[in-house]
Amino acid sequence: MSNRPVAIVTGGGTGIGSAAAGALRAQGWEVVISGRRAEPLQRIAEATGAFPVVADACLQQDVSRLVESALARFGSVSGLVLNAGIVRPGSAGELSNEDWDAMIGTNLTGPFRLIREAMPHLLDTNGAIVGVSSAAALRATAGTAGYSATKAGLAMLVQSIAVDYGPRGVRANVVCPGWTRTEMADMEMKEYGAELGLSSDDAYKAATSFVPARRPAEAAEVADVIAWLLSDKASYVNAAVIPVDGGMISVDPGGLALSPGDSLKHAGQP
Repeated sequence: MSNRPVAIVTGGGTGIGSAAAGALRAQGWEVVISGRRAEPLQRIAEATGAFPVVADACLQQDVSRLVESALARFGSVSGLVLNAGIVRPGSAGELSNEDWDAMIGTNLTGPFRLIREAMPHLLDTNGAIVGVSSAAALRATAGTAGYSATKAGLAMLVQSIAVDYGPRGVRANVVCPGWTRTEMADMEMKEYGAELGLSSDDAYKAATSFVPARRPAEAAEVADVIAWLLSDKASYVNAAVIPVDGGMISVDPGGLALSPGDSLKHAGQP
């Protein structure tokens, strides 16, 4: 049993999830990280001191076992980081039933099941929840209909938790990252860059060329916001939906045509 607050981080073996585990551990939390693959979880556990549990966030039996494991190890649950997510590209007319169902299962149903399973314990600890949504939940992007819809659903689910359970002491907030250097984004940049004849680094530059920050985020930058939202320093922050996107969604698309060469310029092209 632990006197420290205890957080469960789904998708904790890579990317923003693993960075969140490190940030929370640095702030004195006990952290349970979950994911489908044992190897990356074990690496993060060894690096941060987090407790790894192999679990599929889609499956009710795995979600139940995840919460039970956290309670058996540490005795309580004070925070959730709903980070597990997948992308299947395609417009609404192109997506297969299988891809749609996979995104619904991981990006929306999985968080719902974990919230439901953990809620009695969060009520006991006046706990907090952070949903890791996406800038794609706030602005539509071509070819990501299912991802955008499920991430928007996650944002509203978390806000609903804030409304329903805020009077009972549970806070729930959402972060919406823009382009962030993670393993998943690296794969997307490799594919995007190959189509344009760009390296992965130059593809990142092109993708963020109209972002006021002119660069992607590092996972640790998103993780710091997550850790703050779970902390007592954010004790009066509830139902917030916070873009962590370098200012991306503030840009007026109508103005982009006035500087059509900007993306290539910042990608290092003539």
